[in-house]
Amino acid sequence: MPTAPQQGSTTTPHGPRLRLGISSCLLGEKVRYDGGHKRDTFLTVGLAPWVEWVPVCPEVEVGMGTPREAVQLVGTVASPRMLGRKTRRDWTDDLQRWAATRIEQLRALSLHGFVLTKNSPSCGLFAVRVHVSETASEKKGRGLWAAALTEADPLLPVEEEGRLCDAKLRENFVDRIFAHERWTRFVAEDGSRKGLVRFHTVHKLTIMSHSTEHYRSLGRVVAEAGKHRPAALCADYGKMFMAAMAVPTTRGRHVNVLQHLAGFLKRALADDDKTELQQSITDYGAGLLPLVAPLTLLRHHLRREPEAAWAFDQVYLSPYPKELMVRNHV
Repeated sequence: MPTAPQQGSTTTPHGPRLRLGISSCLLGEKVRYDGGHKRDTFLTVGLAPWVEWVPVCPEVEVGMGTPREAVQLVGTVASPRMLGRKTRRDWTDDLQRWAATRIEQLRALSLHGFVLTKNSPSCGLFAVRVHVSETASEKKGRGLWAAALTEADPLLPVEEEGRLCDAKLRENFVDRIFAHERWTRFVAEDGSRKGLVRFHTVHKLTIMSHSTEHYRSLGRVVAEAGKHRPAALCADYGKMFMAAMAVPTTRGRHVNVLQHLAGFLKRALADDDKTELQQSITDYGAGLLPLVAPLTLLRHHLRREPEAAWAFDQVYLSPYPKELMVRNHV
């Protein structure tokens, strides 16, 4: 049975340790405007054994200090300014200059994802309050650091810690960061046409569970691999692959994948085993069972069927460490 890696190691039983950026306060660092923190247990306990964290606090690193005057976004949703709430000092230009330099530093570290703090004028990813006038505000903005980060690398998996309380969003983010690590490792270590075909082959069911449209498009890219130079081919495939992973999975698409796998067992299973497996898939589709239940049955039967050995090459069956238990809740 795989065990969690020791802190400080560069690899885990599941593969290389992921390198993720994170808002410093989520690790428990007392860098918030009031001198406090927002330590997140899932990140610091659940995910931490598999991750090398790269902490970033835009407001401290730009020179605001701790504790400090709280700031807010003011102006338009599309192009807000970041001002001190009382002094009205404008930190926008300072933060944007800092962000340009910090992004280049992070790019050199080859991050596999980033976790940001919700509602923050600097780090908030969604629905950040923007004061559009003296008497009105709209929760439609994005923090200045979050905006710079996502614009610089649109395919980097980025999420807010608050949204990770949702089981589906948590599972999707975990799936994406491990997929990003596998993809960037493939590009660094191989990057050949033949290697790309192998990469696509083992990710077919994973892609299918996210987006059938991307599944078809990526299949066409691989089918025409011989017409393109490897570097250009990988660039195109990588953009499309990470775009596919950004599409949240659904019960319906998971059921399609589960039925696809079950189809290879039709002639191998006894009638009662077949009935049990189909009922498990049906119950999962109806929301009565978590995904891990039909997957466990499928693994059990596939392991006993020699002609289905190919299935265990599919990343879909084990996309990330089972110790994270995210499929126990979706």
